[in-house]
Amino acid sequence: MDISNTPLVERIARVLAGQRLSSNAEGSNPSAGDVVDLAWHEHLDDARAVLRTLREPDEEMAAAGDAAVWERMVRAAIDQDGAEKPNADRVEERA
Repeated sequence: MDISNTPLVERIARVLAGQRLSSNAEGSNPSAGDVVDLAWHEHLDDARAVLRTLREPDEEMAAAGDAAVWERMVRAAIDQDGAEKPNADRVEERA
């Protein structure tokens, strides 16, 4: 099994950036790699929303494997990111 060295939230953000920028998807850039490298940070909030949605497997996913393991894995990705709330990397907590 292949294991990525890139955090899941970053990989999701890069996919979202590529989808919006690359002419292979909805964008207009025929060679978007460098632009995606610069822009993926702008998609972190959307990536975090996707990741939070993935916490709970649907019925078919749960039937195919261990739902508790899935939830722990997704929660580990959320914890690794350290930003449970949208915009958490840009907003200071106020006491």
